[in-house]
Amino acid sequence: MTDRVDAAALWPAPPELSPPAVMDQRWTDAIFLHWRIPEPVAARFMPAGVRPDLFDGSSWVGLIGFRMKEAGIGRGPGVPYLGSFNEVNVRLYSREPDGTRGVVFLSLDANRLPVVLAARAAEIPYVWSRISYRKQTSGRAPEGITGYSVRRFRHGANSTFSVIPDLGTPVDDPLSIHLTARFGMHGRFRGRTIYIPNTHEPWPLYTAQLHDLQDDLVQSAGISVSGPPDSVVYSPGVRTRFGRPRVVRHRGKLSGA
Repeated sequence: MTDRVDAAALWPAPPELSPPAVMDQRWTDAIFLHWRIPEPVAARFMPAGVRPDLFDGSSWVGLIGFRMKEAGIGRGPGVPYLGSFNEVNVRLYSREPDGTRGVVFLSLDANRLPVVLAARAAEIPYVWSRISYRKQTSGRAPEGITGYSVRRFRHGANSTFSVIPDLGTPVDDPLSIHLTARFGMHGRFRGRTIYIPNTHEPWPLYTAQLHDLQDDLVQSAGISVSGPPDSVVYSPGVRTRFGRPRVVRHRGKLSGA
């Protein structure tokens, strides 16, 4: 318990959302895989008015898998069936001139078609896919092999990845906090850059050993990586709330520099 308190103390304070809350949901069994990439590569994907958020002089691309649970409108109960599903996303990290940090999604695979269609209408790049979650225990891996498998119904990109979490070893290094202490997303809507805020408690993060990785999703999103990820982290999850979107004001287009 002391280790978790110490790790949480390193986190930035979660923002207070202006009421009303737009959505409430829980993210569980999250796997975070990240690769270091050059800043100019990430800059190509940034919406106008934001630039890549760097750590140690580099941008980072993430392949993230988790289980959505009990997503509901406002503070209401989770929507039956549609409120719980598996999701795998590819994302980059963004920053506004005032320091507001966020993520930029390159793709979000989900296995609920109505959710995908509604999100795409809001210009969020969801993709309808068959996604399975697995957790397998064995004598060699008492805490379980945890992973996701993605099979897209179109365009042929697939992904399979799994890790062996070590729930006895909390993670509190600055890079892991930089990549997970994200309280909003930057995106495009009707030609404008928007920011959708969210708030949650610090992710409980644990070290994990990569067990398996065969991925086409990062490459399909337009980014080339090679070799194993530079960062592998697991979390049992957090509960989060989303606030109202706002337009990002800017003068002209910012470069990635």
